[in-house]
Amino acid sequence: MERYDASSIKVLKGLEAVRKRPGMYIGSTGKRGLHHLVYEIVDNSIDEAMAGFCNKIRIVIRRDGSVLVEDDGRGIPVDIHPDEKKSALEIVMTTLHAGGKFSHDSYKVSGGLHGVGLSVVNALSEWIEIYVHRDGKVYHQRYERGKAVTPLRTVGESHRTGTVTIFKPDPEIFTTLEFDFAVLDMRFRELAYLNSGLGIEFSDERLGEKRIYRFDGGIGEFVKHLSKGKKVLHDPIVLEGEWEGTRATIGFAYTKDYESLIKSYVNNINTIEGGTHETAFKSVLTRLVNDFARKLNMIKEKDLSLQGSDVREGLVAVISVLVKEPQFEGQTKAKLGNEEVYEAVSKIFRERLSEYFERNEKIVRVIIERVISAARARIAAKRARDLVRRKNALESTTLPGKLADCISNDLASSELFIVEGDSAGGSAKQARDRNFQAVLPLRGKILNVEKSGLDKLLKNEQIGDILVAIGTGIGEDFDLSKLRYGKIIIMTDADVDGAHIRTLLLTLFYRYMRPLIEMGYIYSAVPPLYAVRLGKEIHYLYSDEELEAFREQLNGQKIEVQRYKGLGEMNPSQLWETTMNPASRKLIRISVEDAEEADLVLSVLMGENVDERRTFIVQNALKVSDLDI
Repeated sequence: MERYDASSIKVLKGLEAVRKRPGMYIGSTGKRGLHHLVYEIVDNSIDEAMAGFCNKIRIVIRRDGSVLVEDDGRGIPVDIHPDEKKSALEIVMTTLHAGGKFSHDSYKVSGGLHGVGLSVVNALSEWIEIYVHRDGKVYHQRYERGKAVTPLRTVGESHRTGTVTIFKPDPEIFTTLEFDFAVLDMRFRELAYLNSGLGIEFSDERLGEKRIYRFDGGIGEFVKHLSKGKKVLHDPIVLEGEWEGTRATIGFAYTKDYESLIKSYVNNINTIEGGTHETAFKSVLTRLVNDFARKLNMIKEKDLSLQGSDVREGLVAVISVLVKEPQFEGQTKAKLGNEEVYEAVSKIFRERLSEYFERNEKIVRVIIERVISAARARIAAKRARDLVRRKNALESTTLPGKLADCISNDLASSELFIVEGDSAGGSAKQARDRNFQAVLPLRGKILNVEKSGLDKLLKNEQIGDILVAIGTGIGEDFDLSKLRYGKIIIMTDADVDGAHIRTLLLTLFYRYMRPLIEMGYIYSAVPPLYAVRLGKEIHYLYSDEELEAFREQLNGQKIEVQRYKGLGEMNPSQLWETTMNPASRKLIRISVEDAEEADLVLSVLMGENVDERRTFIVQNALKVSDLDI
């Protein structure tokens, strides 16, 4: 076994900028950055697992908002560094770009590549405590806002090895300190899938929740999990191989869904923006499906080639590569840039998939039939788009009759409210400032995006009204330069029907007009839940918690409480004051994560898997506060 001690720790100077510019290191000081702190610590434990020294990881969200991460790896070295004359632990904790990840003698591959994990978490924590089990002893040190406040001490004896890290995020840095159990749960689950045989235990003392993960089936089980709620056409295909130091494992399956779901990872880091490994996978799959479609005479040589979008429709895939020297874009590692990884994944996947296709003609035919069906739908959708274009040209792109447009043509100031129902739409039209606010009422629920292809969407009157009002087009025809409004605001009732319509709209934008979300143009209005009359004053409150707090402040004073069941119950002046006036309203900017969650909910609730839908409803029934029966 290679030596792992203080001499393994390579040092690159500099930590001062982290507290001044935390976004450069963790992406943001909001929810995303807060969770990134946990990921950085857990990734260090995962690196120990990939190196073969860690079998179990335990994570606990504690009642005081601190986080504990424990592993049974080798333990961070605590001996004195030969060059720095400090303990290796203190160097790792206080020096940016210091860690065993820079020494290939200690780690062959690593997710915590940049060596900034512990030091950044240290810099952005109110306090952090480290316990190291190593060499028969337990060592301890405490830090506050990046600086050691106690010396490294021996505090006991130990018969095991490993590291325990406990930290509390700094309220001076973060805009939120509330960890989201579901977000962390999803990340730890996927880490267990990617590292078959590794046990991960996750507890949240605030909620009394606990999860234990271990998936010996690895990526094949991961693909099955991601396919829940979808009609799957065959068992997952899992292929793996190694070429010139890069190891790739790829699992995929086809479903009857209209959307694809491709998740890619490098050294267990989720590359949400893809990169060379994902591009190689897509290119090889498209080429081989075309080759075998012709080889099996399922398409003729003169036929149009099956396009990449056809090959990916309904595809669920996981790509995991282990790379010695990954080159990421930024510390948050969103995209892989290594060209040699493209070559390696292409070679591995092409050879393994060709072998699989040769041996499994029945499954190959199922896949190709699915892809040909997607190609036919694409051609039908193109005809529908062409028809829409001709129709719009003949009508001089007449705006929908229901749309009450605004006077201003200034993108920066103009707003479009998409409103549920004619009643609320009528109030909104009276309440709005017609100079810069447009209103488009929707009658009832829009077409189910989950069960409709693009050709059906384009024929739907309500969706057609939305598309013409927004102006950008959809899918392949999407053109952001034609956007007509700087804010597109979804305004629905605060009940189950309103949530359903909001989910359908978010899924429409997420699947077919995603740049609108990515560029920050989509918002959700937040109408009040209560109007509370206190004498001649009216106070608008937005949750049960706000109402309870308001009652407590009044010390028994008499109040009148009106609970709004829908937007239509507010007169125009109330709707303007509470929900539409830029000076007093509340808006939520929709993030890609919000829309992705809506898309997942729709897939489960509107998909073909009845058991998955039943499980989801049972698990979430108690969370529903406004069930409209």
